[in-house]
Amino acid sequence: MNLARGLGTKTGYEETVAMLSKCCLAVLAVVLSVAGTPARAMVCMDTSMTLDEVADTISSQKSCENAMKVFRDCELTASGDVDLGAAVEKKCEADFKPGLNASQNQAYKREMHACDIKYRNKSGTMYLSFTAFCRAEVAQRYSERALKAAGQTAR
Repeated sequence: MNLARGLGTKTGYEETVAMLSKCCLAVLAVVLSVAGTPARAMVCMDTSMTLDEVADTISSQKSCENAMKVFRDCELTASGDVDLGAAVEKKCEADFKPGLNASQNQAYKREMHACDIKYRNKSGTMYLSFTAFCRAEVAQRYSERALKAAGQTAR
């Protein structure tokens, strides 16, 4: 060790450690930034799809029942399920929403609101998923009832 360098200077060893520390911090920052980026694709129905493609697949199903099946098969148990659940709601609502009278529409809205508040004080994206599934299941029940009343079976 060179004692003549004084107390305020770094040794070669200290300089190497400092340089490696900066380098490691830079690498760690890059790794964390990439890890924080949401996945762009997911495997659903044995196919790699984006969230939008899964939502489109749900929307293109012939029935509410089939749309719900795709939702269950492709669930993320995270916030991405909100978009998928909304696609199921829209698909199912086509079976019954136009035929609801004012009081039935209010009852439907109350049930949907009950889903919205059920997990409102919980933190974590899985609770957004639980809410999305609750809402999709309400829409599915209404669809089943409407189809049954019309003498049709769930498509």
